[in-house]
Amino acid sequence: MTLRVYNTLTRKKEEFVPIEPGKVKMYVCGPTVYNYIHIGNGRPVIFFDVVRRYLESQKYEVTYITNFTDVDDKMIRKAEELAVTVPELAETFIQAFLDDVKTLGVHDATLNPRVTENIQEIIDFIAALVEKDFAYEARGDVYYRTSKFAEYGKLSNQNLEELQYGIRIEVDDRKESPQDFVLWKAAKPGEIYWDSPWGQGRPGWHIECSAMVRKYLGETIDIHGGGQDLTFPHHECEIAQTEAVTGHPMANYWLHNAFLNIDNEKMSKSLGNGILIRDLVKQIKPQVFRFFMLSAHYRNPLNFSDESLKQASNALERIQNAYDNLKHRLTTASATSEIEPALTDRLAAIANQFDDKMNDDFNTPDAITAVFDLVAEANLYLQQERVNAAALQLFLDQLQAFDQTLGILSQQTDELLDEEIEQLIIERTESRKSKNWARADEIRDLLTEKGIFLEDTPQGIRWRRK
Repeated sequence: MTLRVYNTLTRKKEEFVPIEPGKVKMYVCGPTVYNYIHIGNGRPVIFFDVVRRYLESQKYEVTYITNFTDVDDKMIRKAEELAVTVPELAETFIQAFLDDVKTLGVHDATLNPRVTENIQEIIDFIAALVEKDFAYEARGDVYYRTSKFAEYGKLSNQNLEELQYGIRIEVDDRKESPQDFVLWKAAKPGEIYWDSPWGQGRPGWHIECSAMVRKYLGETIDIHGGGQDLTFPHHECEIAQTEAVTGHPMANYWLHNAFLNIDNEKMSKSLGNGILIRDLVKQIKPQVFRFFMLSAHYRNPLNFSDESLKQASNALERIQNAYDNLKHRLTTASATSEIEPALTDRLAAIANQFDDKMNDDFNTPDAITAVFDLVAEANLYLQQERVNAAALQLFLDQLQAFDQTLGILSQQTDELLDEEIEQLIIERTESRKSKNWARADEIRDLLTEKGIFLEDTPQGIRWRRK
């Protein structure tokens, strides 16, 4: 099976061939850390985590880098508003970001470089562009000369003429051309700054990623990712900067996820419809939001609504229940190691189906269909009065393998029951034996309040977290 990905640069699916066999260098643009992240930010965070997980499941060694923009105009304004320093603001929201994405089951990046930790590398990169005549200084600012880079616009499929007449660009008499973009910004009085050959100032937004990609991953990387809103101008400018200095492609594959809408409207500050991830996960399980995000192909728009979350919750509950039931039956199953060959074949076919869909440009909704096929097989098998421990373990292993990529299961174990809840379950069992139904019901209600849901099965009482 061959992995094929849709490359924004070529606008077609291509076979994925890493630069170095068995290794993948991957860079995904991270947040500007001046506020908490909203659910729209969650889409690239979750999707590219799944890409990374799937590549690792296919035995690739993945170096995964996502940056923090910890100084820019928004941060300066927010710091002034809150009467804190820019570094203090950055620390607050970097930690908040890390906490929020951990809640969503996102694996730690290999590295999270910050702009302020790479100022010298950024200055050196700009100096190289000036030396090659791709950049020029104007009253303390430094601008990129877009007319010098013949391929400017190739990622977003635009040319300079279209950009000049079709896109509103802020007029600045310091620029040679309206399409030129800033690499270094002269500091205004009272602003945070660093010394440079062009005076005191700070980096522009686009240059940071070019400098950090080259420093941490090299001149050409395998995958560069982000939301489709970054295609132009951010990623377009990254390409122009990097390829002007190195003479080599910045990335071989460019991946961009589509937008998330809320009740069929685009998220925007003016509409006030942005929902913070930390607020959402107080109302629903993080795994439900993650499942919802993976229920549509990453290049298709996704609509967030109460109804779509409810559907995601119900669907995920079917998978979680099957997983929990398999674990529960395993404790009382027959120890025989023989598995019916036909069952092994069916599970292998489902595993191949999952990989086929993931290999088709990370088609998570169709891969989830394979998960439900496995759940259907598991539920059918669990209807048997006597079950085989080896078969149950085979089901569990396959579900866990799928979850290694998707990250949607709650890995609850019996050890998480505290002593009080254990005693209540024992007391309820005794109450039922003595036909004290009122006390048994009372205990069930109490456990429900504590978030423990009990199920009476022929094999005994099993529980799960709500």
